[in-house]
Amino acid sequence: MSTLVLTLITGIGLGALYFLVASGLSLIYGLMHVLNFAHGAFLTLSAFMGFMVAQALGTDSWGSFLLSVLVGAAVGAVFATLTELVLIRPLYERHIEQVLVTVGLSFAAVALFEGIWGTDPIHISGPPWLKQTTEVLGARIPNTYWVLMIAAVLVLAALVLFLQKTRYGMIIRAGVENRSMVTALGIDVRRSFTLVFAIGGAAAGIGGVLAMHYSTFVSAHLGQTLLIFAFIVTVVGGLGSLTGAAVASVLVAVLQQFANFYLGGTGDFIVVILLAVVLLVRPSGLLGRKA
Repeated sequence: MSTLVLTLITGIGLGALYFLVASGLSLIYGLMHVLNFAHGAFLTLSAFMGFMVAQALGTDSWGSFLLSVLVGAAVGAVFATLTELVLIRPLYERHIEQVLVTVGLSFAAVALFEGIWGTDPIHISGPPWLKQTTEVLGARIPNTYWVLMIAAVLVLAALVLFLQKTRYGMIIRAGVENRSMVTALGIDVRRSFTLVFAIGGAAAGIGGVLAMHYSTFVSAHLGQTLLIFAFIVTVVGGLGSLTGAAVASVLVAVLQQFANFYLGGTGDFIVVILLAVVLLVRPSGLLGRKA
């Protein structure tokens, strides 16, 4: 029983991490139809900046932990904003070029990170509580997973509230449906779209810093590794659906954990099989719109 509970809860916690990485990706595609392969670079740079803040203030302090998360979110937002302004905005009607540019940026960013921080992983230890466990029905759950779950719920709630309850959220949704009409009303849609990129980058930044604490290290390839699962989650959930991404994150991670434990470490294989089945049976994803 305790093994079942441990596998289930750690699967949900891992799903929370996948959602933190995939939420910005899904938001940017859903509202702007930009498939951003540079999303992992946002995540990695934010993790390195969060690492430097934590190292400077002391890695065992909750204050430095929270500040590193905030710095990671800010760095991700700034990086994403610059990317949108310089590289994406001139290519909004040219989707193939968008993909090529973001792929190129992702490779260039990894090379740059390796040049600055080296090719070896840099290990980090967070507050001591993160290394401890909490007992649930006889299973001892690492506390890191609780932090991931709380962060994912907060990010999801913040994104939904922003889109549903704020003026900018309404402008963005209206601009996606009919950009010409909104522009004719004298509203600068481009500024709103830049804001979407900034929010997506901030979500990636939060995910990057928390992924660093989950993995206990940061490296130039941290973002690329997680980006693979973020794309799988985004496709399975339905391109552009935040709710779909949340559901798919938990589904993918729980299946992965159970397969790793009960089927001899075949988690990644099972996830790929799930992706193939979804694409064959429901190409628009679990909660995505049909074309």
